[in-house]
Amino acid sequence: MDWNILENLSQLEEIKQKSGEKPVLIFKHSTRCSISGMAWNRLKRNWKKEDSEKVTPYFLDLIRHREISNQIEKEFSVYHESPQVIIVKSGKAVYDNSHMGISYADIMGRV
Repeated sequence: MDWNILENLSQLEEIKQKSGEKPVLIFKHSTRCSISGMAWNRLKRNWKKEDSEKVTPYFLDLIRHREISNQIEKEFSVYHESPQVIIVKSGKAVYDNSHMGISYADIMGRV
């Protein structure tokens, strides 16, 4: 999988800019949560290389980078959950889901 690693606050501005050209997907993952691990594994199993042509994917380890998760909540007005997916288009969050609601088919149907 060719996912961008979200590890700097400055990348949030990059995400906003990129989302004007192509939707951006943020996957917020907790390495301490079995549900998060299950959701991440389901997404990875379904992800196809060509999906990156439709959406720019970012992965956030929120245990290591909680401050980025906090800023995502503020910048995109999306209440923090874990695991969580957020789709950003034109600088705004247009979709989010968490836990067992994270569905590859649902995500790809919204990008």
